[in-house]
Amino acid sequence: MASQSELRPRRHLSIAALILAIILLFVVAAAIFIYTGGYNVGADVPHTKLVFGILEEVRDKSVESHARKVTAPSNLNDPKRIPAGAELYNEMCTGCHLGPGIERSELSQGIYPSAPELASGDDLSPSEQFWVIKHGLKFTAMPAWGKTHDDELIWDLVAFIRQMPKMSAAQYKAAVASAPEGHEQMMEQMPGAKNEAGSKPPAPGN
Repeated sequence: MASQSELRPRRHLSIAALILAIILLFVVAAAIFIYTGGYNVGADVPHTKLVFGILEEVRDKSVESHARKVTAPSNLNDPKRIPAGAELYNEMCTGCHLGPGIERSELSQGIYPSAPELASGDDLSPSEQFWVIKHGLKFTAMPAWGKTHDDELIWDLVAFIRQMPKMSAAQYKAAVASAPEGHEQMMEQMPGAKNEAGSKPPAPGN
């Protein structure tokens, strides 16, 4: 009869083999699921609760982690930033995120996950808002505006977004109308804007 000391290695091998078999089964099942196109990626069909929960957690933790490297400027609350930010928001953001007095657009109704309506506010810090605007978000319709806009313009946008929930529709329109210059003029005045040859270097990163 085998002793207890001889049986232990066999049990360990059996458990290891079982774990390996489960892992292999999971990998095979996942491969079949992926390569047969079993998951519906259509934007008109919501994710399952499990998938949505995982993606949401990954997104939130990623933004939180990367935004720790971002320091908000000391003059973020300068009222002079609001008109410039209002013009940028009106040109770049209302199609998805709407604004005070702006009805839902065809684009905003077709996006999934739905873009947050920022006139209602959000729970992101200024640094997190800046990071999201600059770098965008994978697997959403949120673009990386840092590819075309410098940091100062993005901070103007953050400053406005943080004030927008306090605005009425009339105040929103007035803020947009008070912009010192249009979007194109702001872009032309960015450091490193288009030169005579028409080329433009990439915006500096954080």
